[in-house]
Amino acid sequence: MSTEQEPTTPQDELSQAQPPEQPEVDDHAAALDELQDRWRRALADLDNLRKRHAKELDAVRNEERARTAAAWLPVVDNLDLALTHAGSDPSAVVEGVKAVRDQAVDVLRRLGYPRYEETGVPFDPAVHEVVGTVDDPDAEPNTVVQVVRPGYGEGSRQLRPAAVMVSKRQE
Repeated sequence: MSTEQEPTTPQDELSQAQPPEQPEVDDHAAALDELQDRWRRALADLDNLRKRHAKELDAVRNEERARTAAAWLPVVDNLDLALTHAGSDPSAVVEGVKAVRDQAVDVLRRLGYPRYEETGVPFDPAVHEVVGTVDDPDAEPNTVVQVVRPGYGEGSRQLRPAAVMVSKRQE
């Protein structure tokens, strides 16, 4: 056995430094670059979509706010008329205020919040808020006997529950 090594040429060293699969590495690097580019573009698209959605949502909110305000304008106009005629016949003013209230209730109904003020129905904590109890022998226990403040809306679109007086159990 000899301890001497065979002399190497610069070409031998170069061929040992670069693996023979160089084209495959270049293909993988190119594929990786392409995937990174596509990922960056997808992130940019997502950010643009988020910004566009925020603008559209703001525009829809503003349109809905304007539509709701416009629905209330006739109510305000009629209240102004009632105040203008407040010095005249008091019964006409009362009738005018009732008409304006009915108009306001109708606006709420058209916006999806119908008024409810039923009596004689069983108490339902989802739509009623008890503000008191009464001893009424003619009513079933836990029945709404008086509506103190009407409720508006239904189901998940409830603005507020009806404030009611409920009959208590007779003992």
